[in-house]
Amino acid sequence: MLSRRSFLTSLSCIAFAPVVGAQEMPVFYADDGVAVSGYDAVSYFKIGAPVPGRPDIALMWKGATWRFASEENRDRFERNPRAFAPQFGGYCAYAMAKGTLSSTDPQAWQIVDGRLYLTHSEAIERIWKQNVFQNIREAEQHWPEVLYQ
Repeated sequence: MLSRRSFLTSLSCIAFAPVVGAQEMPVFYADDGVAVSGYDAVSYFKIGAPVPGRPDIALMWKGATWRFASEENRDRFERNPRAFAPQFGGYCAYAMAKGTLSSTDPQAWQIVDGRLYLTHSEAIERIWKQNVFQNIREAEQHWPEVLYQ
C-alpha cells in the first residue's frame, strides 16, 4: 500500500515531468551563443548606429554572450540590461508580429519609444516601418509564447 508520503512524492514527480523534458528555445536569439550577432547593443542608443562588439569586452546575460565596443558600454549594459537589449529576445520583430520566429540582421533596426527592435533584413525593416505601432502591438501578443510553440 502506498503511504501518504510516497503518494505525494510520486505526484510531485509526475507534475514536474513535462517541465524537465521540455526543449525550450533560448529567450534571446544568439547566433553561436552571441547576442545581436556580436554587435554592441548600447551603441544603437549611444551613437545611433550598430557597432561590432569586441570578444574581450563581453558578459553573459540570459544565456547569451553580449559583446561591447567599450568597457563603458559594457558597464552601462550591466547596470540595466533591459534598457538596451532588443525587444522580443532579439528575434525579428516583424516575424514576431506574425507569430513566428526569425533570425535578425544587426544592420536592420529601429528604436521606437526608447526600445530597440531588430528585423530579419533591411527589406523586412522597410515593411516593418510601414505600420510600426500596429506591428509592435501584434508582436507583444505573441511574445514570449511563440518560443514554446
